[in-house]
Amino acid sequence: MDATTRNGTTRIAEHARNTPVAYDADVVVVGAGPGGFAAALQAARTGAKTLVVERFDMPGGVHTSGLQGHAGPGVGGIHTELMERFAREGYIYTVTQDRLPNWAGNPLSHYERRHAPDAPFTRMSFNPEGAGSVMANMLEEAGVTALYGTSFVEAVVKEGIGDNRIEAIIVENASGRQAITGRIFIEGSGTAQLAASAGVPFVRGGGGQPETAKWDGVERPVPGGLLWIMSGIDFPALARHQRDAKDPVLAKLIAEATAAGDIPPGLYRPRMEGTNIYGDLYIGHPTLDMSPMQADGTFIFWQNVPYEWALHMDESADDEARAKRALRFFIDAEVKFLKKYVPGFDQAFLTNVGRFVGIRDGRHPVGEYVYSIEDARQERRFRDAISKPMTKPFYWDSHAKYSYEVPFRAFLPKKIDNLILTGASMSFTYDTIFMVMRNFNWCTQTGEIAGFAAARCIDKKCTAKELEWTEPYF
Repeated sequence: MDATTRNGTTRIAEHARNTPVAYDADVVVVGAGPGGFAAALQAARTGAKTLVVERFDMPGGVHTSGLQGHAGPGVGGIHTELMERFAREGYIYTVTQDRLPNWAGNPLSHYERRHAPDAPFTRMSFNPEGAGSVMANMLEEAGVTALYGTSFVEAVVKEGIGDNRIEAIIVENASGRQAITGRIFIEGSGTAQLAASAGVPFVRGGGGQPETAKWDGVERPVPGGLLWIMSGIDFPALARHQRDAKDPVLAKLIAEATAAGDIPPGLYRPRMEGTNIYGDLYIGHPTLDMSPMQADGTFIFWQNVPYEWALHMDESADDEARAKRALRFFIDAEVKFLKKYVPGFDQAFLTNVGRFVGIRDGRHPVGEYVYSIEDARQERRFRDAISKPMTKPFYWDSHAKYSYEVPFRAFLPKKIDNLILTGASMSFTYDTIFMVMRNFNWCTQTGEIAGFAAARCIDKKCTAKELEWTEPYF
């Protein structure tokens, strides 16, 4: 290797590589989050020779390795099958007002804080570790070749007369650097890694921002977060303190700990507000942010990247490392504060920290159709709709519900003819993805559709853009 320095940057010239082709498949999926998992599962079940690469040790992405574990009623297809299998294995935990009094309307609640006090609610979660094992078994049963502990490096693209074509991907794992060839590729990374590497145009994270955040013109993505779990919490004792001390958001305890030097700067940050879609969501971390999880006395907590840092963790290794260092530090500090100062936490203990910082606003690939908020508001209909009209609350319109369709063209990125998008990497405007289209059930549904479409392409010997989509899947 030869080193050269230009404009203050030292570069290493690598010798030419001859990377061995370790695998060949009909369908190659990058990332086994909910979208990639469902895509690989459905492609294999539909008869395609399928391979999926995943950097962690199990499928499920932010919902397993990242601890999110969001469960709910099945919405059909693989998502319903997953919920049923999780329940059958004893991995679903359900909380209601009867089981957890004083939770609805509690300002410390991540999901139920806007409820009326003591209002009826149902909160379901699944055990992330157990769910990851179930999902891994399902891939195995379907005959999918799943390569865990394998990192995507780059796409090998062949130029075409019109669109280009992905010929292979390069990965790295315990065997070193390897190539994997395929005919149809599926983007399941959650951050459009494959699409960006293949040359698909995309919009960076950090679309329209709250007005209060525009002081310096910097693009600020919706901040990512690291999830963590504590067990042994006596929630009734916490609720009694909130009531008896008239300290609903623990402001008095936070002030006491801050005065004593037990809370570092930045742990509890004021919420930001604005007129854009973010409102006060995820921006700032002024108090505890928690939700019941897995079992009685166990809760999951959110620790978010400071919004003002403007980190692009999907593009910058420095940004990603800074977030991981800071959030681990904040989690350690918050655990110590809770155990020392907050009633109900003296016997509690840290059990899990997510394997990665979730990215809420990364690259947004540009597809043959870019789906927008106005498409939903106008309830537009499409000749290539992937499903019958869906109804879902859109939070930026005060939870208004629209009957909307999504076209298959939003799965097809510009410039590449054999790549299909899924989940958070769909061709959607950033606000639509953030507020509605990045949850577990939606990502699973889009993955199932992508896997089905990929297998049809193999059967018909056509590219993804040559495939005619005329009937709704769901």
